[in-house]
Amino acid sequence: MPGLLRGVARTAVVAGTASAVSGRVQRRQAERFADRDAQIVAERNAAYQQQMAAQAPPPTYAPAAPEPAPEPQVDMIARLKELAELRDQGILTDEEFAAQKAKLLG
Repeated sequence: MPGLLRGVARTAVVAGTASAVSGRVQRRQAERFADRDAQIVAERNAAYQQQMAAQAPPPTYAPAAPEPAPEPQVDMIARLKELAELRDQGILTDEEFAAQKAKLLG
């Protein structure tokens, strides 16, 4: 019986030692691979950011609309005279003349 007990004890010690060593090796490998994976992710993110910066077109802004040039005063007077003549000839009604006059005067 003492030989059997000694064999079981030795098996337990060997199995425990193997388990501890295996766990330690596994942790080291996990740490090494985690560091490597983190480095790979960082490199890919940096490359992606550079690629996106290179592809992004610069912002474009619509050109400002040119301001309309004010009509010379002479043209407005000439236009009012033309409208008055059209009204006098009966081509325009008084309401149409008034609307066009208001439009010209602003």
